[in-house]
Amino acid sequence: MQNLSQQVKDYLEFCAYEKNLSHNTVKAYQIDLTQFAAFAGNARIDTELLNRYIKHLNQNFAPRSAKRKLASIRAFLRELELSGALADNPFRNLHIRIQTPKQLPRIIPQELVEALLRSAYDAYVPGRRETLRDILVLELLFGTGLRVSELCELTSSSFQLSADKLRLLINGKGQKERVIQIMTPELVRIAERYCAIYAENIQATGVILFNRQGRRLSPQSVRRIIARHLKNIRSDYHVTPHMFRHTFATSLLEAGMDIRYIQSLLGHSSISTTQIYTHVTTNHQTLLLAEMHPRSKMSFTL
Repeated sequence: MQNLSQQVKDYLEFCAYEKNLSHNTVKAYQIDLTQFAAFAGNARIDTELLNRYIKHLNQNFAPRSAKRKLASIRAFLRELELSGALADNPFRNLHIRIQTPKQLPRIIPQELVEALLRSAYDAYVPGRRETLRDILVLELLFGTGLRVSELCELTSSSFQLSADKLRLLINGKGQKERVIQIMTPELVRIAERYCAIYAENIQATGVILFNRQGRRLSPQSVRRIIARHLKNIRSDYHVTPHMFRHTFATSLLEAGMDIRYIQSLLGHSSISTTQIYTHVTTNHQTLLLAEMHPRSKMSFTL
């Protein structure tokens, strides 16, 4: 019988090459299952082991991370059961409840977004291609709501530029495809200039965004770009690439866009995922109510 580490390795190959899961999903499974295998050692996988591991997760990880890791193990053991390698799946006898606190998405204040963009534009030097790349990265994060992984994985086939618009074909989580069309003239012009300057690299590799070594831009590089421009404007506000996605969604909701259109733009499979942004806009709704309700136009005196 194979040891647990080998079973994990075989399962990861199955996920990558037979289930055709995304690279990021397989990587997450690899992290979660390698940690579980290290904890289990040579112990038998049973209910007692899982209960001890659940306790370990609760003591060392945030609830959201613990739930994800358990989901990875559940899927792995389910596959072992289906293949006949595991006769008795211990998950069948477990009733697990890990309460995940609801966290409202953190957004970037509009004036800070504007300051970051201004910093990138001010830093532009015609002879330094990466300064134009920084502008495009920040513009796309703010203007499309892309996940940072989706941004870095843009290719010449998914980044379709025409005279008056930029069309993005995004292969998101769960291989769900969506289309984002951008017609903001300034952003389209930036994209055109960028593609002209990097034309040789793009044609040779099919990649859109590059680092200084001419390789595909990584999520960590995107974080460094943001950090550099935060430093330029002397802001200690903590900003992550994903916060641009939250800001994108919240801005559209506050502007009155139907939540189902926002769901489609973000690539959420369930409307309940998108509805978290309705809580963020409570203050804006309050202001709209005060400003637009007919009662605000009536005046009475006692």
